[in-house]
Amino acid sequence: MLNALVTNLAAEGENQNPLIPAWYDIIWSAVCFIVILVVVWRVALPKLYELLDKRSAAIEGNIAKADEAQKQAEAALEEYTRQLAEARTEAGEIREAAREDGKKIVAEAKETATAEAARVTAAAHSQIEAERQTALVSLRSEVGTLAIDLAGGVVGETLSDDARATAVVDRFLADLEASEKAAQ
Repeated sequence: MLNALVTNLAAEGENQNPLIPAWYDIIWSAVCFIVILVVVWRVALPKLYELLDKRSAAIEGNIAKADEAQKQAEAALEEYTRQLAEARTEAGEIREAAREDGKKIVAEAKETATAEAARVTAAAHSQIEAERQTALVSLRSEVGTLAIDLAGGVVGETLSDDARATAVVDRFLADLEASEKAAQ
């Protein structure tokens, strides 16, 4: 049977051009093409357009979100820069206030130290004056006793009268002080 088919085809093929197909092949190919075209036109293209529209909307949404995020980032950067400038200004003010407070504390400490030094100096002067007076009284007493003993030895009599002894001692000390002042 195959032989008969090949023989029939060979007999028919002698009249036709081998590049042009037979009319029944053209018709069936056209029918298949139209069916495929309708299926693609009615089913595949709407789904493809829907998919492309969704992708386009998603891309546009992402672009809008990216723009919004960029605007928020720029706003946050501006806010950060503003806060940083405020913080630097505030830090400068705090440093300046601390310097002023330090100067005040140093001045107060100097005043306190000066006042304390003046108080200590005054107390030392008064203590020295008191000790000088005590030493002077003690010295007068001892010098007086020695002077009376010496005067008694020179005069040859004892000076037992207190009033007279005191007068002699005072006169002796006054002469001694006068001679010291004249030497200076």
